[in-house]
Amino acid sequence: MSRTLECSATCAFGLEGVVARELEAIGVQGIRSENGSVTFQASAEELCQANLWLRTADRVWVVAGRFPAHSFEDLFSGVRGLPWPDLLPRQAAFPVEGMSHNSQLSSVPACQAVVKKAIVESLKARYPVERFPEDGPMFKVRVALVKDQATISLDSSGPGLHRRGYRKLTAEAPLRETLAAGLVLLSYYQPDRALYDPFCGSGTILIEAGWIALDRAPGLTRNFASEGWPWIGRSRWERARRQAESRHLRNRRLALLGSDADPRVLSLARYHVHAAGLGKVGVSLLRREVRDFAPDQEYAVMITNPPYGERQQDRPAARALAAELGRVTERLKTWSLYCLTSDSEFERAFGRKAIRKRKLYNGMLQCNYYQYPGPRPPQGFAAIPSVLPDEV
Repeated sequence: MSRTLECSATCAFGLEGVVARELEAIGVQGIRSENGSVTFQASAEELCQANLWLRTADRVWVVAGRFPAHSFEDLFSGVRGLPWPDLLPRQAAFPVEGMSHNSQLSSVPACQAVVKKAIVESLKARYPVERFPEDGPMFKVRVALVKDQATISLDSSGPGLHRRGYRKLTAEAPLRETLAAGLVLLSYYQPDRALYDPFCGSGTILIEAGWIALDRAPGLTRNFASEGWPWIGRSRWERARRQAESRHLRNRRLALLGSDADPRVLSLARYHVHAAGLGKVGVSLLRREVRDFAPDQEYAVMITNPPYGERQQDRPAARALAAELGRVTERLKTWSLYCLTSDSEFERAFGRKAIRKRKLYNGMLQCNYYQYPGPRPPQGFAAIPSVLPDEV
């Protein structure tokens, strides 16, 4: 299939602008941001690249069609009129999921059933069978009804794009990889600067920063649903992977430091750093309380996701940590500091008003990204390659 595809990259609320910039870097056209998604026009090759390279999107959908749907008859006829025989091979598996918002068709299960039936009827026009085996490539279908407008899409990604492949073990309330990448891309971090995370947990921010610095495609070693789509073709995917592999800067030295008071999550961080291929590029991890955080770097960047204290009884401890972080970073005049938290009292505890705040969502939890950008380093500045002796 050589025609231009209408696509949509879904994402967490607040990251739409970051996703749009990533798509601009890929070179797609017609980029338009909406709440929780970014639509764009792409070739089949660019669809592969979007899945491989988008760090902050959750999933990439191919839009099969849009039409008004005030009734089940409208929905059935609209879906049946789409070119399903050109999209789905005879053996395709095509489960249907759905959502409805401010629409007359409010029963999602009923809408899913109508869409499924309409697709089957469309396919029967080309394939003279009564039942389809659905034992072939996966084409997950989504029907989204918003204000009586139906959008029918195919999931080109398969498992969510946050599934990079390195996180085999999990800590309590892990930060999703896509959000961690967004925090880095919204910061002043550059590969020639040291990056610190004093609440590193299982290491997600450090790993995402490392992959960004090494120009390593986040989807390089995982699989995608559209690899099995005949009209995309494996040759396109193989070519996109070769191009991504050629960009990977494996030998670049970095200065990434993580610390945490919990030895259990630090062991997870070490495991994940190695699984992500970052064990020998300049990542250091220490068990350390935030009050003992005493780096000697200049023009470094701190990006962190401190404990939120979501439960009432945990808030005093979380705010005490924020206050401690404020005290130990007060003298770091050349640093750029970035903290993601849902605590609306963070600035009071930290001791400084943020220069910028950005509303982001960590799952369903509304947070603020408090930003304290410092001065840019002088020309020719380079971070010390190894920031601590116990490199991972």
